[in-house]
Amino acid sequence: MSEQYQVIVAAVVFIATYVVIVSEKIHRMVAAFIGAGLLLLLGVIKFEAAAHAVDYNTIGLLVGMMLIVGITRNTGVFEFLSIKAAKGAGGEPVRLIAALALVTAILSALLDNVTTVLLIAPVTLVIAGMLKISPLPFLISEIIASNIGGTATLIGDPPNIMIGSATRLGFMDFVINLAPVVAVIYLITFFIIRLIYGRQLTVRPDLKAQLMDLDEQDEIKDPALLRKCLLVLALTILGFVLHQFIHLESAVIALSGASLLLLLTREDPEHALQSVEWPVIFFFIGLFVVVGALEEVGIIQAMAKWTLDVTSGSLLPTGILILWLSAIASSFVDNIPFVATMIPLLQEMSRLGGITDINFLWWSLALGACLGGNGTIVGASANLIVVGIAERKGHHISFLGFMKIAFPLMLMSIVISTGYLLIWYNNRLAAIAGSLGTAAVLYLLFKVIQGKAEKRFHR
Repeated sequence: MSEQYQVIVAAVVFIATYVVIVSEKIHRMVAAFIGAGLLLLLGVIKFEAAAHAVDYNTIGLLVGMMLIVGITRNTGVFEFLSIKAAKGAGGEPVRLIAALALVTAILSALLDNVTTVLLIAPVTLVIAGMLKISPLPFLISEIIASNIGGTATLIGDPPNIMIGSATRLGFMDFVINLAPVVAVIYLITFFIIRLIYGRQLTVRPDLKAQLMDLDEQDEIKDPALLRKCLLVLALTILGFVLHQFIHLESAVIALSGASLLLLLTREDPEHALQSVEWPVIFFFIGLFVVVGALEEVGIIQAMAKWTLDVTSGSLLPTGILILWLSAIASSFVDNIPFVATMIPLLQEMSRLGGITDINFLWWSLALGACLGGNGTIVGASANLIVVGIAERKGHHISFLGFMKIAFPLMLMSIVISTGYLLIWYNNRLAAIAGSLGTAAVLYLLFKVIQGKAEKRFHR
């Protein structure tokens, strides 16, 4: 097979795979596997090269965390947290949106956003049903919160997992460099969401009282199991924090934590493995092979050369271009395949341009891809999961209905990220300190506004 023919076949299969994934006519895992299978059958990529293209660190990290979360789910702790947050909001819908969104954002940063929405969305539907109000504002807010919260850490969002695996960036690198601007984006986003939904939702006093009568302690099904799960989860997160210093891959830490939890709980392995989202895992594998074929035939190298020509190899315009390109693209195609394509592209740009430190580009990609996932329903895996859960319960989230709220908020977050990266490029410490200070001031300001609004409401 000629080189030109291989290039054409690789490009056509890649584009066709993307189109099918976005159209959702066929399950995305099936689409990725068909694409990978065609490339192998046609000889565009050899089996050994395909096996080498799979990022096993990403796969191992996902499997390990899914096992830990799957076992922890049996304790009822996630239902406990949701009801606790709902009662803390006093059953007030707008405060309840903020409370559930905050739980979602925090859990998305510490676990991952896909797993978090699988746990929080069903509970949200139950709470909204009790209050006899539409769950859609809650679910839309949780989607947005999951993508923002997931941006802050290495394990929070699949794109970050993939970036961390492809680089030497560790858990604390993500926290230090991304969490400060994420805090600012989160606070501004949910102040705007409060304005959007502030007057749309009302709840009868008797229904609020019914919610307040719930005892969240009843949701804890197995306290002994919970203690073991929290211990292992704490050790695993500590391992992520220290993994650069102890020279262990994040997949090793996650799988070790899962193994320890299986040992301590004596959980049936067959039952535990059912908690792993195997379609997601095999989707990743197929996707890595499809992107690996692009790299194998030289398309990635050609794209890298073109990007260097456009930006003259300058790091700052390249980073801002990647931020906006990632955000817009990730709004309309799932950010996982997009990042899978961008990682080898950036690595090739680094090699061709002779740039040794491209961390600025990795942060641009992480912010663009993770926050860009908020643009539309198809932008991130977490979005599609929440939409699916809602539809199974008879609540339809339309593409345009979600987009008209989420897309402007996404653009706002990218504008803020642009300012942050411009400052970061010139003075990293100033950007981080400035973001933390801004977040603190915004938090205090919003608390004052909230206090005044509540006093006016109760008059």
